Amino acid sequence: MLMNRKTTNWKFTLGRVLFFWFCCMVVLATVGPLVKQLPKLPSLLLLSTTAAVATFLLTIVFVRWERLRLREVGVVLNRNTFSGVFIGFTVGLVLPLLKAVLVMLTGHVQLEVSPTVTPAPVLMTFLLYLVASCREELAFRGYPLHSLNYVAGPWAAQLIIAFIFGIEHVIGGNSWLNGLAGAGTGSLLYGIVALRTKSLAMPIGIHAAWNFGEWVMGFKGEPGIWRLVVEKGYEDSAGKVNDIGYFVIMGLAIVAAHFYWKQGPADDSTFHQQSPAHGQ
Repeated sequence: MLMNRKTTNWKFTLGRVLFFWFCCMVVLATVGPLVKQLPKLPSLLLLSTTAAVATFLLTIVFVRWERLRLREVGVVLNRNTFSGVFIGFTVGLVLPLLKAVLVMLTGHVQLEVSPTVTPAPVLMTFLLYLVASCREELAFRGYPLHSLNYVAGPWAAQLIIAFIFGIEHVIGGNSWLNGLAGAGTGSLLYGIVALRTKSLAMPIGIHAAWNFGEWVMGFKGEPGIWRLVVEKGYEDSAGKVNDIGYFVIMGLAIVAAHFYWKQGPADDSTFHQQSPAHGQ
């Protein structure tokens, strides 16, 4: 029975998920030093592309180990995939825009067109965030989230993946607040969309749009198409408003995604029962 499978297998699945994450981290640690000699944007783009390909190959291996199929972990490539990414990206751009509006309502923050912006870095940055989102969604909301969802349920799976996702961001140099709370909250949004649509297409689009939109408006610590200008003496308060704005917008997006996809085509238990036996 399904309950017995959950009771028996979730520890084995969690162990495999952690091992999968470890392998993904090894890829980043191995490739990172090899591309360091390149300029910043090309090196990051090459690193993200290599890591995304390696993560896809790891996904194939672990999916077979788990006795699942790629489509059962959201890895689907068909005529709807690219439209899903496009729709996700279009919708996702609204989120950083709304956050920017909230921040600027304080009256001490403005956006100015960056005088040094050129088309080449804009295009490369767009590609970087798109490829990086492919890698992160494969690494967290693909095999790991779906396999845990089948044996432990969506809430446990979401919380575990959000925690691991946050830890990776902390290891990458983010503060504990930005890593666990910030990235973890974003993980919940991408995870809901991934589980409800049973595809990584829209989460990739939303994730890429969030990061690219933040960069475009200067919220990534460097000028994008616009640059952030904070009134002198209000730097600390602007930072706090920025953090609050993030949690408000992400929270609203999570609620909206939850209720929009509340009536899915099939619940998780039904889908699990139709899938192959979940091996130990």
